[in-house]
Amino acid sequence: MSRTLDHRKETPSQTAGPYVHIGLAPGAAGFDIYSAELGQEIAGPDAPGESIRVEGCVYDGTGAPVKDVLIEVWQADAAGIYPHPEDPRHAMVARGFRGWGRVISDFDSGEWAFDTIKPGKVPGRSGSVQAPHINLWIVARGINVGLNTRLYFSDEVRANADDPVLNLIEQRHRRDTLIARRHDREGTPVYRFDICLQGEDETVFLDI
Repeated sequence: MSRTLDHRKETPSQTAGPYVHIGLAPGAAGFDIYSAELGQEIAGPDAPGESIRVEGCVYDGTGAPVKDVLIEVWQADAAGIYPHPEDPRHAMVARGFRGWGRVISDFDSGEWAFDTIKPGKVPGRSGSVQAPHINLWIVARGINVGLNTRLYFSDEVRANADDPVLNLIEQRHRRDTLIARRHDREGTPVYRFDICLQGEDETVFLDI
């Protein structure tokens, strides 16, 4: 028995395949299972704050869009409060604000988008203050372990300059991979945030 165990080979690692959408976002995969799919509404219609839209695409190392991406979103409300017990102020979170969502890319173009409220500054460690940001977790076919990154806002220049996480990135041009660029579309602020998995413009991913 021991000889058999000693010669066993490691099981190949698995990546997120096509079934990830059936299990986590069945409506987008063509399965009408739920009346309202989990994770579609990050901030309710009554949540205070600036309504924004975030759009982007995930690119592989060759520059081609990854068309089977699933992204989970986690953020604070407009006052910088997370709806989570680890935030000591969570009982004061804005009414109707969930702070979590799930979005998948378009199967044809690779584009993804979600609507939310722009988050406020949140407390950091040792009395520091973190700039407004959105946390993203990315999974797709070919990714063995989900990737964590952050989205910061281009119109928060001063807050970004003081952010303790951004300042951990020594190369300034690498910090730019975490900045979403703002433009207005019919009166709604739209932030563009493209994610590169590899290459010269590879997005900074966080080990958390």
